[in-house]
Amino acid sequence: MTLTIPTLLTLFRILLIPVLVAVFYLPYAWTNIAAAAIFLLGASTDWLDGWIARRFRMFSAFGAFLDPVADKLTVAFALLLVVERHDTPWMALLSAIIIGREITISALREWMAQVGAHGLVKVAGLGKLKTIVQMVAITCLLFEEDLLGLPVFRIGEWLLAVAATLTLWSGWDYLRAAWPAMRQKG
Repeated sequence: MTLTIPTLLTLFRILLIPVLVAVFYLPYAWTNIAAAAIFLLGASTDWLDGWIARRFRMFSAFGAFLDPVADKLTVAFALLLVVERHDTPWMALLSAIIIGREITISALREWMAQVGAHGLVKVAGLGKLKTIVQMVAITCLLFEEDLLGLPVFRIGEWLLAVAATLTLWSGWDYLRAAWPAMRQKG
């Protein structure tokens, strides 16, 4: 198996997860800024690997499998860290919605592929918008501090609520698209 540049970037994103966790728990005042920067770097490589793959036609089956896994792992671990530090019912609920949707849609995609209807649950524009809002929200939540008078953490909370709403909406779209196949007798 040849590793393409997009796949190497995806692997790098996965390797950033333990770095993010380690930095998050370091006993220094700057670790929130470093954790936000690490998460933002990972989010940027997500965009970059997709752009390179499309632009230079560097597709691989392994990369197609690994990219969404990297995305879901990164988001899940980052949200766990945020809830660890800000253990409110609101933060836990929003995080549970986002993580729960990711697990559900992954299972749905796997099942749809097994029944030969995987084309019904492809990533749509709404899912991409959800991802962007989610990545900005998590970066703000990890950063935590006010910046230039802006309440970055509060902005992150609101953006996470928007991301959770988009998560439910796009999840509903996926389920609705898959419903005819799900209703068939097996």
